[in-house]
Amino acid sequence: MAMTLLCLFLLMKCLFIAVLWLEAPRAPFWLGTSRLVLMSPVFISLTYEQAVDTAVRVLKEGGMDAIKLEGGAPSRITAAKAIVEAGIAVIGHVGLTPQAISVLGGFRPQGRNVASAVKVVETALALQEAGCFSVVLECVPAAVAAAATAALQIPTIGIGAGPHCSGQVLVYHDLLGMLQHPHHAKVTPKFCKQYAQVGDVINKALLEYKEEVTNGSFPSSAYSPYKITADDLDRFSKELQKKGLNDAASAAVSVAAGKPGTTQ
Repeated sequence: MAMTLLCLFLLMKCLFIAVLWLEAPRAPFWLGTSRLVLMSPVFISLTYEQAVDTAVRVLKEGGMDAIKLEGGAPSRITAAKAIVEAGIAVIGHVGLTPQAISVLGGFRPQGRNVASAVKVVETALALQEAGCFSVVLECVPAAVAAAATAALQIPTIGIGAGPHCSGQVLVYHDLLGMLQHPHHAKVTPKFCKQYAQVGDVINKALLEYKEEVTNGSFPSSAYSPYKITADDLDRFSKELQKKGLNDAASAAVSVAAGKPGTTQ
């Protein structure tokens, strides 16, 4: 009973609903499908066995396709590895991790100094090593996202991370400018008069989003606001080179100079 309530709580509180478009040579297994349904659970105070059990139940009972796991602490890396070894697909999430905003000091971009930028790349690599099939990069400078994308062998999904990721994601409530959660209007009573049909407007907006991501016009520099100073970029590049990540260093420098980045 307790585990059932926990699963229901996680489904209600942590379901990550977003629109995702991905174009990548190393496409994941779900690229040819119409959608990928993820759950982003909070494994607070759970053992790794409980984390795996919860992930299994989420997929079986919640109809999910994969688990999205935020953060790169050793415990999260171990949890990701355990879930993957149980046969469940996991997508990592680094940079700004909304579930840990109290630790980060609020909704603040990451990767804006050398130590933080290197941490983003190293964490993404650790998640790849743990078996994640993709990594979300949230609210980091475009140069840092480009470096991570160049360093990885798996696709990256950017959200507030510039145009040089393998794909892009936005929470559709934000994309559509919705002020009210759509779950409140799942069931319309027979006595309720509908004064507008927003389906066409929503569909048009989603198609425009898809088109702009596909042709590379989104996200433009106007929507890649997070910067890293020239001095920190130089030191970041040197740190990457010390670690043998020359392609990543070149990608970061290239993007910061306004040249096309490397999209995996």
